Amino acid sequence: MPASATIPAVAAHGAARLPSVDLDSYNVELKDDEGFIGDRASKGAFRQIIENWRVATRRVGNDPLGEDPSDELSKKRLDEVLTRGEPEAAAIVHAAVEEFAQEFTLIVRRFLKLKDWKETQRIAVGGGFRASRVGEFAIGRTAVLLKAENIGIELLPIHNHPDEAGLIGAVHLAPAWMFKAFDAILAVDIGGTNMRAGVVQLNLKAAADLSKTKVWKFALWRHGDEEDVSREHAVDALADMLKGMIAAAKKKRIKLAPFIGIGCPGIIEHDGSIDRGAQNLPGNWTSSKFNLPLVLREAIPKIGEDETSIVMHNDAVVQGLSGVPYMRDVERWGVLTIGTGLGNACFTNREQAAD
Repeated sequence: MPASATIPAVAAHGAARLPSVDLDSYNVELKDDEGFIGDRASKGAFRQIIENWRVATRRVGNDPLGEDPSDELSKKRLDEVLTRGEPEAAAIVHAAVEEFAQEFTLIVRRFLKLKDWKETQRIAVGGGFRASRVGEFAIGRTAVLLKAENIGIELLPIHNHPDEAGLIGAVHLAPAWMFKAFDAILAVDIGGTNMRAGVVQLNLKAAADLSKTKVWKFALWRHGDEEDVSREHAVDALADMLKGMIAAAKKKRIKLAPFIGIGCPGIIEHDGSIDRGAQNLPGNWTSSKFNLPLVLREAIPKIGEDETSIVMHNDAVVQGLSGVPYMRDVERWGVLTIGTGLGNACFTNREQAAD
């Protein structure tokens, strides 16, 4: 399919006006004298803090965390050390949480000084780092530090598990009325380390506001663990995961909408191309000759009897959208995702039409 071709559209890629919210800002890249401040609030940054503390202890004795490299310590292991570990080992994790929270507090303050973020009342923190007790502890400590500085912002872990939030948010990329005749949609969450494809059940009869949506099934590929992965291989793998989801849904007689919602790193243009910000993905995703929605449409031209419609937005935006049903009591809110990098987006709720 030529780059100029179009596919059935139900909403614009990278849109600023979405069914439930107006998107005020996303993918902001803040800098200071040391570089991008988001680099200091990532999974890698936290592991580096742990390593720095371990280096200090090794100078005068044994490493309380053993011999495993810091970047290979699992979230489960760190959680166990934090809650039930030997005192010195637990102290290292505590110290790392405190140092990370101090840095994260400064970063949140920087965001709140931005024009689009100034009136933000609540921030949900997502990303892979949140999917652990250590991550939740760091978020909680940051919230306390902000309150101690008399900053009236509510900071809390994102409502859904991060493995699912980036899929669930896809249901808010298009108007809910489009899905009334269907049971579920296909969703894709692309990150710097993982790619997920899943089936999101809508449960519109139980909750018209989409608060009862849930991930029925998903597949995950950790492309970040493999060497020399090409863009073409990554897209083929993603298409295969989606085809697997379609087959699984058909077997269980789950009626899929002819729709795929995608969250992808970077600035997403209205034609589905990526302007910048996809540097952590395998290969060149910002090439003028590459358009992910078009490539996936070629691989999956139909879902059921209908032509496939695809809508793509930034991954932090989509993960944030998973929180729409839980943000109705505030007007302005945002999301920060701590993963391979620091994703960000802020929203203003739109007035909902009366039923």
